[in-house]
Amino acid sequence: MILSLSKDNIEVVREQDVVLLRNRVKEVAVKIKMGLLNQTKLITAASELVRNMLRYGNGGTCLIEVVSRGRDNGVRLTFSDQGPGIADIGQAMRDGFSTGKSLGLGLPGSKRLVNEFDIKSKVGEGTTVMILKWANG
Repeated sequence: MILSLSKDNIEVVREQDVVLLRNRVKEVAVKIKMGLLNQTKLITAASELVRNMLRYGNGGTCLIEVVSRGRDNGVRLTFSDQGPGIADIGQAMRDGFSTGKSLGLGLPGSKRLVNEFDIKSKVGEGTTVMILKWANG
């Protein structure tokens, strides 16, 4: 069972909010003594997801949580927007797929960088992406 130890909600509506979010994620990761490599993976995944949220979902919120499972601590990030949603999640999760002019590394690349990844989306209602990175994993 995973327990949430602390929560912080950050609204992301403009490009400057990306820096705020990255800094906050780093602070939380350092606080739980996450190693530098895992911090980098988490922050990279968060950057990809927050940019997607800004670009495709017209902004949204990111819930930052410190979680624990027994002796393991981690950081769980939940990105939520009320954008157009993703019609075909399977297609969006394929390497190289992009509806914009990017390399299409965002969703599948983010999934590879974290321990847990979950995406839910409804066309016309928005998208929620949850990632979790354990401090020692």
